[in-house]
Amino acid sequence: MSWISQNYEKASIGAAIVVAGGLAFLGWSKIGAVDEDFNVSTKGGGNKNTAVDGAEKIPAAISSLGQKRVWVPTIFDDRPVDLFVGIPLFLRKGELDKPVDPVKGAEIHAGIPNKWWIENRLDPGFADSPQRDADNDGFSNQEEFAASSNPNDPASHPILAAKLKYVRDESLQWLLAPGMELAPGQFTMQYFELKDGKKGENKAGAVDPVNTGDKFFTKGLMTNRFKLAGSEKVKEMNNSTHSEEERTYLTIEDLRENKKGVTYRIPNNIPDGRKKEFFQYDRTAVMTLEAIGQNGTEFKVEENTRFALPSTAAKKEYLLKKVTPEGIEVEYTTPSGETKTLAIPKG
Repeated sequence: MSWISQNYEKASIGAAIVVAGGLAFLGWSKIGAVDEDFNVSTKGGGNKNTAVDGAEKIPAAISSLGQKRVWVPTIFDDRPVDLFVGIPLFLRKGELDKPVDPVKGAEIHAGIPNKWWIENRLDPGFADSPQRDADNDGFSNQEEFAASSNPNDPASHPILAAKLKYVRDESLQWLLAPGMELAPGQFTMQYFELKDGKKGENKAGAVDPVNTGDKFFTKGLMTNRFKLAGSEKVKEMNNSTHSEEERTYLTIEDLRENKKGVTYRIPNNIPDGRKKEFFQYDRTAVMTLEAIGQNGTEFKVEENTRFALPSTAAKKEYLLKKVTPEGIEVEYTTPSGETKTLAIPKG
């Protein structure tokens, strides 16, 4: 067996050392000869001048920052000017060569004087500037201008009732049905109601009849809600028999707080075909105030009761005058003392 076969590892290491040494020598011998081999120059001339152009002005500029200066507005075109710009602030679409003068020119947005935009520091330069809401109180610039309120102050806004939304009507349908006349001015009485699809009823029977002047019912639904004010006999035509007949009509007074003074004229033993004529409603409006951060928050108000805006406020300045499935009427007093009624449709 030869020496190389027996010492293969040693021979390999020795050969590697020889090759590495040769490459190192070749690299060292070429230092400084890059110019000749590649025809390029690796040396620059250099600029040893480190001075900054204009540096001598820096101390004076810094010291001027601490000096007190008074800006004196100049007079241009009969008005003081204390702001200069390099380009016109406002241009009309299609007339870029004709700058708009917001002080002396025509109204940028019809109905709102340009002076109003300037005094309130609002930008009239957008097509929808009147519809924008600068203070995020729910009222547009157009509405703030019309109400002479401050468009930059969320606490200053037009009448809040203008932002009421009538969501739906939650009403109680009910019927008073006088029954037999047990004695002059003495009747049995039944009450029926329908709310959320559920029926309820109450009655005053022969054991505890209602007499003229009595409040009823004595217990149960609508306790002491009504008063029998009187009754009278009336002759009327019966359309079914085509003959005249006598019927007793009762006058019933509603004692509910928001219905004081309301009276109902109802016949006793109402024929089934006429019961719908005498249905009554306790109406409640579900509303939201789409302003001052109250958007989407529902609250309920009964017809002919006072309420506040927002609904959690202490002062109840508004009256829900009327509620129907189609709309509501809200009454309020203006700062000048004038009473106004606002009609708000559903939706």
